[in-house]
Amino acid sequence: MSGKPKLHYFNGRGRMEPIRWLLAAAGVEFEESYLEKKEDLSKLQKGAGISQHLSEVVPGVIVLFRPTVCDLTSGSIPFRIDMYVEGMFDLNELLMAYGYQPADKKEQHFANMMDKAENRYFPAFEKVLKDHGKDFLVGNQLSRADVQLLEIILMAEECKPDTLAKFPLLQVNEWGI
Repeated sequence: MSGKPKLHYFNGRGRMEPIRWLLAAAGVEFEESYLEKKEDLSKLQKGAGISQHLSEVVPGVIVLFRPTVCDLTSGSIPFRIDMYVEGMFDLNELLMAYGYQPADKKEQHFANMMDKAENRYFPAFEKVLKDHGKDFLVGNQLSRADVQLLEIILMAEECKPDTLAKFPLLQVNEWGI
């Protein structure tokens, strides 16, 4: 592959942030192109200007953070990584949508979002870390699941700084960030 891959996204974190982190963790230098107008998105959707390199690099980076070792007692590591990441997307979507809520819906959305974070998702991932006994969700190295969870934690803490008060294992800075 020649040249740096180019990420095309809106000027914000959103779904691209974990990809940026994975690329950075893998030591892959990349460029970013921000979509500023509706026409930029239309051009991108039609395939004009999309870097061929990105389609080669991103899946490779995800594979780097998705080991192929299998644990016969609890399923394969790649399966568990995918399961955790997919399981986080509901909360991720709620967190990303919070800033776009109309004023009359914002309070209700916030309450629902924080209820799910503090009573469903964070307890589940706290338990995973406790039961696993390691610093990471799967195996003993950084995976895509850890990166996605960290992004969710950061977004949740921006909304409510003490959201991790009941989750000591999620508070531990095991990712070195």
